[in-house]
Amino acid sequence: MILVLRALGVGDLATAVPALRALRAGHPGEELVLAAPAWLGPLVELVGGVDRLLPTDDLGPPPWSGPPPEVAVNLHGRGPRSHRMLAGAGRLVAFRCPPAGHRDGPDWDDDEHEVDRWCRLLHWYGIPADRTDLALRRPPAGRLPAGVTVVHPGSKVEAKRWPADRFAALARRLADRGHRVVVTGSTGERELAAGVAAGAGLPRSAVLAGRTDLGELAALVAAARLVVSGDTGVGHLATAYRVPSVLLFGPVPPARWGPPADRPWHRVLWAPGEDCPAAPGVGTASGWAALPVDRVLAAVDEAEETVRV
Repeated sequence: MILVLRALGVGDLATAVPALRALRAGHPGEELVLAAPAWLGPLVELVGGVDRLLPTDDLGPPPWSGPPPEVAVNLHGRGPRSHRMLAGAGRLVAFRCPPAGHRDGPDWDDDEHEVDRWCRLLHWYGIPADRTDLALRRPPAGRLPAGVTVVHPGSKVEAKRWPADRFAALARRLADRGHRVVVTGSTGERELAAGVAAGAGLPRSAVLAGRTDLGELAALVAAARLVVSGDTGVGHLATAYRVPSVLLFGPVPPARWGPPADRPWHRVLWAPGEDCPAAPGVGTASGWAALPVDRVLAAVDEAEETVRV
């Protein structure tokens, strides 16, 4: 068995897809098990190649209950906690971390793109990985509409949220242009999504926050006309399905988490702000003031124009 640790969220799983595919191709006869949160199950199915999901929500005791895996792959972080969690495996594929007793593997690079990071790790261990292999399987259409413009104002990290009133103004102007706008989000973001929809003059039926599971959200994005979101999982779904998108980054630089630079239908706007004292090199939310609605609308036009050409 090959156990892969990635106990994080939607964007984290999406950026690990090339590495997961490389592990599948490199070990076709082995059982590939992913240790990740159970709620990611619908998305894991769309990755393909993973034989089993081992529900794992934190970096606690080893996630296996029987014999340890022959190989454990740490796609979660740099250690030491994640390394120690996997320490009982026969072999650990991970970044070098002497505090965890792991002196094998390449050195960590803070400034590396998340996709490149895990591909480089596997290359170091002799497993070739293709960083462009980001596509997810297309889910069934289901009950949700196709051809809509998805506006996703939320994020688990408050500093990553473009102001809600600007999302509302953007949604209103998109609707005035003929876009069928829906507002998505998690169950905890229903109030935020409802406020954005109300500010945009959209009907209550346009608020899908908390009304879709992860598989349905993926289907909605896969069939969408356009996605506008912050630096969060929905943006990574747009990348996976090659759906035109405008992604609003702030404070984390898009060089670490953004879509491939060679895809002009994904437009990235970055509002870095000032350096955050707690995390040098990462901006604060103050940069949002420099990102007006008109600039986002211009990026929408640019993204859509690339599709028409």
